[in-house]
Amino acid sequence: MPKLKTHKGAQKRFRYTGSGEIKRSQANASHILTKKSRKRKRSLKQSTIVVKEEFKRIKTLLPYS
Repeated sequence: MPKLKTHKGAQKRFRYTGSGEIKRSQANASHILTKKSRKRKRSLKQSTIVVKEEFKRIKTLLPYS
């Protein structure tokens, strides 16, 4: 079977944690920030774990991670 190619866009956006979960950054944190509250902007800085429904799709994009 041939080697699988890693999806480079997904490689830049997702990281595996030590326990095998996939970590991602949150959306809506890059522009139009004036109308968002301080609390909301602070929470958008933190990364979050990918939900189980998306996990399988992302795992196929990152075969050797």
